[in-house]
Amino acid sequence: MTIEVNNESPVDVDVKALSDLARFVLDNQRIHPLAELAILLVDTTTMEELHVQWMDEPGPTDVLSFPMDELRPTPDDAEPEPGLLGDVVLCPEVAATQARAAGHSTADELHLLTTHGILHLLGYDHAEPEEEKTMFGLQKSLLSDWRTARRART
Repeated sequence: MTIEVNNESPVDVDVKALSDLARFVLDNQRIHPLAELAILLVDTTTMEELHVQWMDEPGPTDVLSFPMDELRPTPDDAEPEPGLLGDVVLCPEVAATQARAAGHSTADELHLLTTHGILHLLGYDHAEPEEEKTMFGLQKSLLSDWRTARRART
């Protein structure tokens, strides 16, 4: 699996943790080991430009997902297919503001946003209440399992 993380933001970020998390999420969802994912961290100006261009909404946002191939989680009895998942774009400065409001670290917020962005690439959404329940439940479970596995390794 190829996971490329590029930090073009002014914020110091643990890119290895984001890469490890992305790999954990994709493995959990049985995405083919030859799949490709890019995670890009940008400043607020760049994120605002992307938000206006692609979502037609003003101001910077926390995360944007740009899917490429139509990859979906694979059932246990099927063989996953390789492909280009797409890009997840994060804005650490927005994440830091949200983290303060939520009472946790910027790293925790970036972990949540990375997981959230990847799930969007895999076709999950939260526009409807039932979709939101499914997506946010999976997001919470994935983060909890990853944090448990990460603590066990240290």
